[in-house]
Amino acid sequence: MVILSGSHSIGQARCTTFRSRIYNETNIDASFATSRKTNCPTSGNDNNLAPLDATPIFFDNTYYKNLVSQKGLLHSDQQLFNGGSTDAQVTAYSNDNPTFLTDFAVAMVKMGNLSPLTGSNGEIRTNCRKLN
Repeated sequence: MVILSGSHSIGQARCTTFRSRIYNETNIDASFATSRKTNCPTSGNDNNLAPLDATPIFFDNTYYKNLVSQKGLLHSDQQLFNGGSTDAQVTAYSNDNPTFLTDFAVAMVKMGNLSPLTGSNGEIRTNCRKLN
């Protein structure tokens, strides 16, 4: 999960997905939260965008560096570096871009080789949180 979350090295997120984090969470860099609040007020402007990391058009390990600095935009991202079992892996990727790139490629190939259940053996859920 830690390596595949590195896909958040590129792209942007809507205000609605990170508003709660920047206004309510304590494990966030104060200046980072303040800078995001300028484009994401407490209500409204739900579709305003913010970059997922400091280099949103480059696929690199900045995403992990941001997590170490408590500048993860999404709650789920910052949970990867929040005093838990994944902190060491996040730190390692934040310090080693070539290893991040190699491990990410391996994980993507592995995920692409999964054989999902289909037909009567599987189910496409209308709500991923519960069975149809």
